[in-house]
Amino acid sequence: MWNVSRQRARARAATCQAVGPNPADLLTIDATAPEDSPMDLKLTDKRALVTGSTAGIGLAIARALAAEGAIVTLNGRSKGRVDAAVAGVKAAIPTARIAGVAADLGTQAGCDALVAAVPATDILINNLGIFEPKAFAEITDADWLRFFEVNVLSGIRLSRHYLEGMRRASWGRILFISSESAVQIPAEMIHYGMTKTAQLAVARGLAETTAGTGITVNSLLPGPTQSEGVGTFVGQMAAARGVDFATVEREFFASVRPSSLLQRFATVDEVASMAVFLSSPLASATNGAAVRVDGGVIRAIV
Repeated sequence: MWNVSRQRARARAATCQAVGPNPADLLTIDATAPEDSPMDLKLTDKRALVTGSTAGIGLAIARALAAEGAIVTLNGRSKGRVDAAVAGVKAAIPTARIAGVAADLGTQAGCDALVAAVPATDILINNLGIFEPKAFAEITDADWLRFFEVNVLSGIRLSRHYLEGMRRASWGRILFISSESAVQIPAEMIHYGMTKTAQLAVARGLAETTAGTGITVNSLLPGPTQSEGVGTFVGQMAAARGVDFATVEREFFASVRPSSLLQRFATVDEVASMAVFLSSPLASATNGAAVRVDGGVIRAIV
């Protein structure tokens, strides 16, 4: 996933000899390694918990963490879905150390059940989220509360529990999977956008409490991504109109997200790559950040 060429490694080694070590050079790089040798993200034996991870971005993150040697717990509401996701990762990565916990994290009871099954973790990925297009006038109080409890409170409850263990270990990673909708609130689902913005506030606030520790708390802002839900929705639209997926995709980026520089849906693996890097010891200087992996949808230079 991450490649470092021998030429760059040798140049860095030569610079280090000439002017002394640079902190970046403390990362072990073998200058004799082949061109396609992977970078070690230092995640072997790290314990990782990914919520809402039986499909889509969450599953891709869990799979990528397992491939990096982490000990992964994935989560979903249905035991059948959880078991199927675990089996799928093991089939793709025979060496994966992965288990699953079925729990509805949109409730206090579900969060309590999860932390009882997984008392401690080194890496917490708050990926769980729901969305639903709905006109503002039709969004009920119950809708607002449900979206807040699932998308925001689940991450708050879990972070509150796991952060103390990370403090004792003097190391940890908490990552909230937000969305570009946190910055560009979609008129068709304002309640969803509200929860994504709230996640940014919570993550930054938590990061402030980790100053000077080995713990980081960040947010990730994916743009339009071909997750399971999006793929199904676009596929249904294409079938109803008698056109192919690519046609609907082109029209979406021409009319709904014209600011996209990628001009296509990102893959879940593209989003997962950034999530896994931010979960690694190599990302130790990134804290309190809202990192965009939005394909350039957000028109901003910072």
